[in-house]
Amino acid sequence: MPLADAASPVAVNTSVPAAPRAVSRGVILSFGWVALAALLLSGLLWQKLSSIQEQLARQSADAGTQAVEARASAKQAQELSRETAARVSVYEARLSEVSLQRTQLEELMQSLSRSRDENLVVDIESALRLAQQQAQLTGSVEPLLAALKSADLRVARAAQPRLTPLQRAIGRDIDRIKSAAVSDTPGLLVKLDELVHMADELTLANAVASANVMAAATRPSLGGTAPQWWQRVLQVILDEARGLVRVSRIEQPEAALLSPEQSFFLRENFKLKLLNARMGLLARQLEASRADLAAASMSLNKYFDATSRKTQTAATLLQLVQSQMKTLELPRVDETLAALTTAAAGR
Repeated sequence: MPLADAASPVAVNTSVPAAPRAVSRGVILSFGWVALAALLLSGLLWQKLSSIQEQLARQSADAGTQAVEARASAKQAQELSRETAARVSVYEARLSEVSLQRTQLEELMQSLSRSRDENLVVDIESALRLAQQQAQLTGSVEPLLAALKSADLRVARAAQPRLTPLQRAIGRDIDRIKSAAVSDTPGLLVKLDELVHMADELTLANAVASANVMAAATRPSLGGTAPQWWQRVLQVILDEARGLVRVSRIEQPEAALLSPEQSFFLRENFKLKLLNARMGLLARQLEASRADLAAASMSLNKYFDATSRKTQTAATLLQLVQSQMKTLELPRVDETLAALTTAAAGR
């Protein structure tokens, strides 16, 4: 028993230190893995930091290069601005010299070339052109006649032989203007207004006649021994039956296909053409006014009832306006202007 007791503590002492060795090995391994992870993380951070440093270095280099280029561009711009300013100052000086020389030359030419007769020719031409513009605006030949008579009087007072062709041309233009038939513009405007008012009363080609009028014109006499009320009933039935169908001749097939809404716009379009012609007449745009009148005439003949008395009256009035528009052109003084040009040239 003593030997056994002595041996048991030895067995206990040898088994206790095994647990700390296992723990220390696990801790060492854990520290090793942590150190390895830290080393890897440090390497990654160092690599990322290196890439950031390289990127910053590149950006800094690029910024430096751009700054150098910007300074060079700014320097070139300043030099170009100075050069441009110098050129502008030189050009301005030359331009002022040229303007001064031109003014002096014009004054010299006017003093050498202008004479009393030439000034007279220039004044007459200016007055005639101004009178021609006034005649176009007012539609009257009175400004042209007044300017020609004044020019004739001035040329006669000058008593220059070389202005004799001009005086003859002025006389011929005066005679032609006096004999020219010029249409009455206010009268044309009144006729156009009358056509506009008649537009709402014109009968369309596809308008259906009144059933009562048709029935009264075609109503047969019903005889016999039937009672009076029965005859009236039969007559009403016959009238209604006849009103269901209408047979008529329309020269323009498309006129029969107009709906009520289209008929309304057709009338408005017809009136609009007449109003446009009126505005063109007031603005002295005769070609546009003639074109609008031609379009209105075509619409009247195509879509309105040619057998209606109002349509015939409107057509006659429209033809009268168109014929008077042909003589609305004011006479010109081209012969006098040509003679003035010849006299100014000294021929």
